[in-house]
Amino acid sequence: MNVKLTFPDGSIREFEAGIKIEDVAQAISPSLKKKCVAGKLNDELVNLNTEINEDAKIVFVTNDMPEAFEILNHSTAHLLAHAVSLLYPNAKMGVGPAIEEGFYYDFKVSQPVQLEDLPKIEEEMKKIVKESVSINHYMLSKEDAK
Repeated sequence: MNVKLTFPDGSIREFEAGIKIEDVAQAISPSLKKKCVAGKLNDELVNLNTEINEDAKIVFVTNDMPEAFEILNHSTAHLLAHAVSLLYPNAKMGVGPAIEEGFYYDFKVSQPVQLEDLPKIEEEMKKIVKESVSINHYMLSKEDAK
């Protein structure tokens, strides 16, 4: 079974049902896939690994679009938490939301993090990025989460 996807320019293309948004972007252009941070199906913001199983309007949210700002900051907050957890194994994580100015993350470590520690944390974040660790968003029921 195929699905018909309508693009912002009005063009329509068919793909096999179950294709992921990131794979549609790749089919159009590898450079488009690299720039994508999310997608919209029928005006609903969704992850790049969302499967498309019915005809829909599709929009790619790329890193240069205003709506990408919150997504990128949210992901970067998780990246910061990952780096801190590697550098400070006993760190206790709090919250790390995206905010209007960027993001922050609350954590508690045995020794306070000093200004001179920030380059070390930044380098750890860069190292994680170079490893191309896959980050996937998914929902769990309360029971499954327990």
